Amino acid sequence: MIKLSRMADYGMVLMVELARSGARNATAVELARATVLPQPTVSKLLKQLAAADLLTSRRGASGGYGLARDPADISVAEIISAVDGPIALTECMTHEGIVCEIEALCPTQTNWRRINDALVDALESVSLADMARPSIPVARDSRAAVAPAAMV
Repeated sequence: MIKLSRMADYGMVLMVELARSGARNATAVELARATVLPQPTVSKLLKQLAAADLLTSRRGASGGYGLARDPADISVAEIISAVDGPIALTECMTHEGIVCEIEALCPTQTNWRRINDALVDALESVSLADMARPSIPVARDSRAAVAPAAMV
């Protein structure tokens, strides 16, 4: 199973909360309350997102965290990478110099690269603004999509 880390998911939740709040700054405590996430986790994620230049932080009475750019200019890929590091389906797709024992003979590396690139392209094509927009829930049960007359 290919799965987004819990921290990356929480980072996305925080970024969506900030995008929906407009230009207003929010503190870690306010964001923890609004998202029902643990405050230490929120603080850690806000620091990571600020270090990746996705958030700005201000001290003082009117301080807090705010988006560094317009939500339409921040991609889902940037948010995931800020929390989890490079997006890679296999170890050989990372750029950290990890060498696989069969790399020279690997018959799948080229295709994994194509798949990895397609995934990154898809995540880069979805913006924070897209994620912040409410959507209509999709029925999970495929039978719900069948017209009642056809269910005889």
